[in-house]
Amino acid sequence: MTDDFDQATRQRMATIEANWDERTPIHAASRFYDVGGRPAESWFAGYEWTDLGDLAGRDVLHLQCHLGTETAAFARRGARTVGVDLSSAAVTEARRIAGQAGLDIEYVHANVYDAVEALDGRRFDVVYTGKGALCYLPDLARWARVLSRLLRPGGAAYVVEFHPVLTSLGLVPGDPRDRELILRHDYLAGRGAIELDATRTYTDGPQLRKATTCYEWAHGLGEVVTALVDAGIRIERLRESAELPWPRWPQMIPTDDGWWRLPDEQARIPLFYALLGTAGPARAA
Repeated sequence: MTDDFDQATRQRMATIEANWDERTPIHAASRFYDVGGRPAESWFAGYEWTDLGDLAGRDVLHLQCHLGTETAAFARRGARTVGVDLSSAAVTEARRIAGQAGLDIEYVHANVYDAVEALDGRRFDVVYTGKGALCYLPDLARWARVLSRLLRPGGAAYVVEFHPVLTSLGLVPGDPRDRELILRHDYLAGRGAIELDATRTYTDGPQLRKATTCYEWAHGLGEVVTALVDAGIRIERLRESAELPWPRWPQMIPTDDGWWRLPDEQARIPLFYALLGTAGPARAA
């Protein structure tokens, strides 16, 4: 629970919430998200549906769901779908978007660390999270224990995230003409919270005016795997991919399925990963 964190960490999470509250209307109106235009399924790689299997009639929880642009895909595939997000503005917008699309999705406003209590102890067949979510979490061990408590025995935890190699490379080159990728940020955890102050988000649209500060934490792939295993989640599959659902750098080229990759003359590096785990008994401390 968030009450278990020290005051400084709780304040950082409140700052993140305010930042995402202000981002929400910008994102909802952006060309990047193209709400109402871009199909929900286009945010997913084909292997995600292979790993998840048939979702019809299953209970699916999407943690840190933001606008619900991906959450909608689960409902369209027949799942009983719930989304949870830290931002009250995002939850309000997600409800509006789902209503306009005629989708029956329940959205709950809660910090991910409070999700068990916010959902009254309900358990799910699938807990899905990712695509830029884990960097906002200060403690992955606690996060993994939350996932374990949210899953039914044998339920699937599915984490789809930007690879730590990608986040280590930074967002843009120093010179727009430069196509060389350079390590700029930590791959591994250990330095604590990273304070960011920016008036622009990752989408198009107007500037942030008030809540410009945000915090992120670095998490290596080994940290993610270890946290899940220690919480009693058995790793079934780990995919590393060289493709992204949008172009992170200007030299990226489109793939046949509408995603993006680096050109052939550049090194093949992991940009994305998908981790499938199955809930089991937690290990003794």
